[in-house]
Amino acid sequence: MTFAKIERRSLPGEVYDRVLGELVAGSLTPGQALPSERALAEALGVSRPAVREALQRMAHAGLVKVRQGGATTVSDFRRTGGLDILGHLLLPGGDLDLAVARSILEARLAIGPVVAGLAAERHGHATALPAAVTAIETDTDPVGRQRQALAFWELVVDAADSVAFRLMFNSLRAAYEPALVALSTVMADEVDRVDAYRALAAAITEGDADTARRLAHDLLNHATQTLLHALDLLEGARR
Repeated sequence: MTFAKIERRSLPGEVYDRVLGELVAGSLTPGQALPSERALAEALGVSRPAVREALQRMAHAGLVKVRQGGATTVSDFRRTGGLDILGHLLLPGGDLDLAVARSILEARLAIGPVVAGLAAERHGHATALPAAVTAIETDTDPVGRQRQALAFWELVVDAADSVAFRLMFNSLRAAYEPALVALSTVMADEVDRVDAYRALAAAITEGDADTARRLAHDLLNHATQTLLHALDLLEGARR
């Protein structure tokens, strides 16, 4: 296990990201003791307070266990971590983790229709959906259109009025956004279906939960299956 020096000094967030990167890459395994604060500070080229703050943040996130007067040990993030580390898991070291990508797509397909149904039942912010559909339609840039689609789904989540789904959406979006450019070709099949977004917006604003769930599933499923097929091909090419 080696740590490269951090260019910018005394930034706990960068220490957190670097150590977390080693954790999700498998360089740090559950139960393994981390180097001392002094050793980490020297290896990363930062101050000990920066390391201490980063480790405290990791402990609060359930990623490590800090024992008073003892070693800091790595936790099993699959059992103790939260959705906030999903982005690190998706692109460990800059390479796409196909298993994580597949799980995100599966979660998106499972959650989207449920959220759309709740939005139709509660429709707290649904009046803004038609304008969001227009924004998707008028944005001709493939990446920009994906961003407009994310804005549409953000309104749907807000209309569902569920803090749990809202926080899940935040984490999924944060994991997805760094891959927007890479996914622009395969996602075009979904974000170009403006009429499907328009029909879903209408079902939500009209309070038709059953139709909203069905339309959301139809909208998400087509691109999901295309993406899953692409991942299968990519996985086969890597073997």
